[in-house]
Amino acid sequence: MDFRRRSQADEPRIELTPLVDMVFLLLIFFMLSTTFVVSPGIKVDLPKATKEKVFREKRELKVTITKDNKVYLNGRRIKPKELERAFRERAKKAPQTLVIIRADARALHGKVVEVMDMAKTAGLHRLAIATQPKREKRGKKK
Repeated sequence: MDFRRRSQADEPRIELTPLVDMVFLLLIFFMLSTTFVVSPGIKVDLPKATKEKVFREKRELKVTITKDNKVYLNGRRIKPKELERAFRERAKKAPQTLVIIRADARALHGKVVEVMDMAKTAGLHRLAIATQPKREKRGKKK
């Protein structure tokens, strides 16, 4: 038998059940409302480089050359004559446009030179070749 007197007032405590309910509701809401977008892209294995400099300009054209030497301008497949025309039109509007060439490491060197030549002939003289940084092997320090 327990003869101790209990106090009339219970100790105040924070109920966690409503908080847990709200957290689960928010979790379910965000899971259902989230949309995952697979960005369409062109698979390109860029060559490796030791130095890295990132260019971010508003006036730039991205030319992608795939391993099977297909050419894309800003993500859209393009024929050589159309590319030449696009270069000329851009050179008239903005001659300081930067042309970024993203060529697959297995693309023909001649195709890259051909695109660079088209840009220069059209009047676009600022060219950059996109690369990705080399990964250092573990345990190897410079």
